Amino acid sequence: MLLQTAHLLGLQLSISCCWAYSCHSTASSPDFSLSGDYLLAGLFPLHAECLQVRHRPEVTLCDRPGSFNGHGYHHFQAMRFAIEEINNSTALLPNVTLGYELYDVCSESANMYATLRVLSVPGTHHIEIQGNLLHYFPKVVAVIGPDATNRAATTAALLSPYLVPLISYEASSMTLSMKRQYPSFLRTIPSDKHQVETMVLLLQRFGWVWISLVGSEGDYGELGVQALEDQATKQGICTAFKDIVPSSARVGDKKMQNMMRRLAQASTTVVVVFSSRQLARVFFESVVLANLIGKVWIASEDWAISRHITGVPGIQGIGTVLGVAIQQRIVPGLKEFEEAYAGADKRAPGPCSKGSRCSSNQLCRECQAFVPHSMPMLGAFSMSSAYNTYEAVYAVAHSLHQLLGCTSGACSRGRVHPWQLLEQIHKVNFLLHEDTVTFNDNGGPLSGYNIITWDWSGPNWAFTVIGSSTWSPVRLDINKTKIQWHGKDNQVPKSVCSSDCLEGHQRVVVGFQHCCFECVPCEAGTFLNKSDLYSCQPCGKEEWAPEGSQICFPRTVVCLTWHEHISWVLLAANLLLLLLLVGTAGLFAWHLDTPVVRSAGGRLCFLMLGSLAAGSCSLYGFFGEPTLPACLLRQALFALGFAIFLSCLTVRSFQLVIIFKFSTKVPAFYRAWVQNHGASLFVLISSMTQLLLCLTWLAVWTPLPTREYQRFPQLVMLECTEVNSLGFMLAFAYNGLLSFSAFACSYLGKDLPENYNEAKCVTFSLLLNFVSWIAYFTVASVYQGKYLPAVNVLAALSSLSSGFGGYFLPKCYVILCRPDLNSTEHFQASIQEYTRRCGCT
Repeated sequence: MLLQTAHLLGLQLSISCCWAYSCHSTASSPDFSLSGDYLLAGLFPLHAECLQVRHRPEVTLCDRPGSFNGHGYHHFQAMRFAIEEINNSTALLPNVTLGYELYDVCSESANMYATLRVLSVPGTHHIEIQGNLLHYFPKVVAVIGPDATNRAATTAALLSPYLVPLISYEASSMTLSMKRQYPSFLRTIPSDKHQVETMVLLLQRFGWVWISLVGSEGDYGELGVQALEDQATKQGICTAFKDIVPSSARVGDKKMQNMMRRLAQASTTVVVVFSSRQLARVFFESVVLANLIGKVWIASEDWAISRHITGVPGIQGIGTVLGVAIQQRIVPGLKEFEEAYAGADKRAPGPCSKGSRCSSNQLCRECQAFVPHSMPMLGAFSMSSAYNTYEAVYAVAHSLHQLLGCTSGACSRGRVHPWQLLEQIHKVNFLLHEDTVTFNDNGGPLSGYNIITWDWSGPNWAFTVIGSSTWSPVRLDINKTKIQWHGKDNQVPKSVCSSDCLEGHQRVVVGFQHCCFECVPCEAGTFLNKSDLYSCQPCGKEEWAPEGSQICFPRTVVCLTWHEHISWVLLAANLLLLLLLVGTAGLFAWHLDTPVVRSAGGRLCFLMLGSLAAGSCSLYGFFGEPTLPACLLRQALFALGFAIFLSCLTVRSFQLVIIFKFSTKVPAFYRAWVQNHGASLFVLISSMTQLLLCLTWLAVWTPLPTREYQRFPQLVMLECTEVNSLGFMLAFAYNGLLSFSAFACSYLGKDLPENYNEAKCVTFSLLLNFVSWIAYFTVASVYQGKYLPAVNVLAALSSLSSGFGGYFLPKCYVILCRPDLNSTEHFQASIQEYTRRCGCT
């Protein structure tokens, strides 16, 4: 359906154009055509487009005074020169000549007419509609040109159904790479896709992330700007301003004044101008008029080294110009060929014979009048661009060479279908003046770009090549030392919305552009990953970071180790306590039958000393890395051992009070207490109660080794989980209750006989016990660091030592130092003294 539409459209336009030309008296120049075995068509803009209102479907007459286009003229001559070289060659296409049909395509209508002319059947002026277009033979085997993207798209759309090869020398739009839509299109200029990628790399190389974009109306500028914005955005570059210069723009008009005002308000240092030469001149004339200076201008290849732009008055003061230009190449002999053409005697244009339909756009009267001193200057830009035309002609010639079997030394002059030639063009790979000519899958060349900068240091404008761009993938190589920046001290200008944040500070976007931001330091425990500058990432569980950090640090694992000085002191104290307990047990065993030992409780003393020793042994579980056995035993064993000691102390004090104070007053209670072994029963029940509490604690709230992360950001605390458990609180609350009971019973016996009066020492030891644990829980409420287990050990040692010192040390003193007081007579005398005192009272 699409092919049929194209056929009908072509037929209709052909009829219309032919009718339109019948109204003109046309003429043609012999320089526009050359007979040969195989014809090539060339479409070149020898004259500028004339913007006029047309009321009839007429083709624009290009040959108008004052509209000559020197750049298109050089392409025109490059094709003529290339074909002359090939026809004179004995190695390429021997015994075969190439001819040409050249057309001036100054407008869309001229381009359309020229395209239809080259599609016409040889010897006729019409296009045949066939069922199978692969069998169609047009006038030419290939077409070179046209220049602009919109014209190339029109020509490619008409030629593609017939698969006529179209090789453009300047149409760089990415849309033309779509093979499904333009299967016969090729080009010798790189695609704008690579130009856009090169520009983005150039912006990244200098750190420019806040830019303005200006394009020209038409496919080249509009598609280029859109692609550049999309690609730049992906790379984190923000566009502060974007606009298109319309084709109708004039210097000083309202549209350009508004554009200059908005461009100035954007406050960007870098402006990328993706524009055609014609509209770029209008834009820069407006820039000079608005005095927009001190910027970096990034040029697209169409105007980067064009003297059409450098000739704008005052442009040397706008700032620094960097650009992407096609590689600088020379067509050897082209300048001499043009000079020879200018100096030769040229035949005057001849009128068309009556009834013929020759094209009025195969005429250039100004070209006929050239002399060597008045011919258009062949500058570097036009020379490089003309090389593309020269290369395209040679690509067709080499394809024909292969297709016609010329490698054998002689070519077969058979008819060539356009699709056959198209296949061969895609396969070409040859050297042309040390440059490799070949095409990629999209029909584009493999050549790269030059990166240039404008140089106004001399009397005249020049450009300097500062680097190059190659692909695939796109790579940029730049020598920054060759760039003369417009600012002070030759410093690279900055173009950012917000300055970079300090290390460890994340960017918080302000507004709609991610390039405009505030800097906020990362919180403690987070870090700023360089791959994401807008979000602080949390550190791992085993890591930490201070505020405003770029990295995380390993946490220090801490616990109360064996080799620390405070550990040595506590272990030495605990060992001393154990030795005293063992020594006291031995001393009491040696003097078991003495009054002092019997008054202290006799064999009950060994249970008290053993319980204190068990509590002392539990303290070793607080040193080193916590293990499961240590966590299970250290607090529970201490609580149980100290509970047994307190139970014995309580019952011992209570029993003395009963004997001396209540045995005569409540003899029934005393007899029941003695007959039922009240002391032993109390100690058993009290100890079992604490044992049951500890077992419940260990079963329900099992203390386990754990790694604590929340308390200190830079530390991992190795500890047990018993601290805040209900079982832990119940066990210690029960010991507190026993302590109060022992304290009360001891206080009641404060007036007992001297040898039995333990109130002062026991009261002091219990008060020290209370103070120790109050101090421990106070410290634990405000300090949860590494040395909290040491405080716990110190509190436990104080409790054990105070219990031992308050109860056993006075008795050891009597046994060792005052044996005279360790006698039955002395104890009887004390009891008699107490009885006499109580009787008097």
